[in-house]
Amino acid sequence: MRKILVALLLLFVLMTSACGAQAPVETAAPSQTASPTLPATATPTAATETPSATASITPTLETAVPTNPPDCINSAAFVTDVTIADNELMLPGTTFTKTWRIKNTGTCVWGPAYTLTHYSEERMLAPASVPLSVTYPDQTADISVTMTAPSADGKHKGFFVIKNPAGLIMKIDNDSRLWVLIDVSSALASLPTEEGSIPVTGNGFADVTCGFTADSARVTDVIVAVNAYRAQNGLPAYILNEKLTQSAGAHANDMACNNFFTHTGSNGSTPPTRVAASGYSAALVTENVYGSYPPLSGQGAVDWWKNDKTDVNHNLNLLSTTFTEFGVGYSFFNNYGYYVVVFAKPK
Repeated sequence: MRKILVALLLLFVLMTSACGAQAPVETAAPSQTASPTLPATATPTAATETPSATASITPTLETAVPTNPPDCINSAAFVTDVTIADNELMLPGTTFTKTWRIKNTGTCVWGPAYTLTHYSEERMLAPASVPLSVTYPDQTADISVTMTAPSADGKHKGFFVIKNPAGLIMKIDNDSRLWVLIDVSSALASLPTEEGSIPVTGNGFADVTCGFTADSARVTDVIVAVNAYRAQNGLPAYILNEKLTQSAGAHANDMACNNFFTHTGSNGSTPPTRVAASGYSAALVTENVYGSYPPLSGQGAVDWWKNDKTDVNHNLNLLSTTFTEFGVGYSFFNNYGYYVVVFAKPK
């Protein structure tokens, strides 16, 4: 009987101990579930706060525009056409991006409140306005706008201006306009697409009747100056070509008689069409022009092209490794002297 009582007592103790051990486990389970919740909640909070702090600092460093003083000056200078040179040939309906490089010559800091806006002539489906990037005084900004060439053949132009936050037009050099000039030709579609070929459209030499005079000494001066400059830079001399010289002379005469300084002739001709009219078969053509009163020497004209910061292509043409031949023209009329150098690569 005593053994039975001892056995029952031992069983009671074991059962009581088992219930006491289970209770802390059940109590601890919610505690363990709640405990990881705190770090889980705290971690997203920290991650959210970190980007928030970054977001509030980054724009300040990269895009924030300082407040300009009320008396700051807005002015700019044209540096170069980054894309789409004047009178560039293209097919009707071509979508293109025109980019101007402009220098901030004032004391105001530009920002998105400054805009490039269409001013006059053809808009060519350009947007109503394009914001400028943050640009400090003495810095340059590349301003790009996407346009579409008109469907009609011929020369097309559009003028654009930069407006300050008050909507006033900014002065650019001695003007206030930036422009795009393109020559649209549906004939380009039927011309060969060989890499490096330049389609020939438009007219040849312009008819001129004024009493211009030539000067072979000045032409020789340019030839010597250009090739001496190339030699200084370790480049081979350009080969003088009679047909390219004829093309250069014709355009120099046209500029002298009609008093202009551009690559498009008074008859709508272009460097490629004038070169074609001379009978030269070109794969690539480009041209430098210059005019002044009083006339510069041939060396003076070459020095001007070398140092021209407005259109760096003048110097690039002098030192090109693509073109191999050239022709030089000079014409004098009404106290002005006009120089033309045509650079070409034959087919």
